[in-house]
Amino acid sequence: MTISTGDTLPDATLLRIGNEGPEQVALKDKLKGRRVVIFGLPGAYTSTCTIAHVPSFISTRDGFAAKGVDEVICVSVNDPHVMKAWGESTGATAADITMLADADSSYTKAIGMAFTAPVAGFFDRSQRYALYAEDGVVKVLNIETGRGTCDISGGEALLEAI
Repeated sequence: MTISTGDTLPDATLLRIGNEGPEQVALKDKLKGRRVVIFGLPGAYTSTCTIAHVPSFISTRDGFAAKGVDEVICVSVNDPHVMKAWGESTGATAADITMLADADSSYTKAIGMAFTAPVAGFFDRSQRYALYAEDGVVKVLNIETGRGTCDISGGEALLEAI
C-alpha cells in the first residue's frame, strides 16, 4: 500500500557513513517532534536524480528552513558509501541535505514506493517522490508520475505546497 497524506511514516533503519564507518540511523529519531522533508529517487549518480532532483532541493534548502523545516533528507536505494560520495559531489552535503541509504529497500517497500525496471538495472528502487511530515505524519506528498522528470517531486513544487 502506498503511503498517503495523513499517514504516519513507518519506522525504518537507514544507513549513512559516520566517523567510524557505516552507522544506522533510526528514522523515528529524525521525525519525532520535528518538521522534515524527505525526497526519494531511483538512484545516486543517475541522470535526472543528479542534474535535476537533488539540485532542486539544494536551491530550495533555505526556503524550507524559512518555513520551519528542521531537516531535508534524501533517501535512495544505494549503499551508504555511494550516498556519502554523491552528497559530496553534488553539493548536497554542503547544502545541509542529509543523504541516507535504504540499502535493502525495506523503507521504500514499506511506504509502497518500490519499483523494478530490469532493462535499466533497477531492482526494488524508489519511485521519485517528495514529502513533508510533521512529527512523522505526512502533510504533503508529491509523487512523480512521469519517468525521467522531477516536476511535482522537485524542491520548488514541495516548497510551494507547504
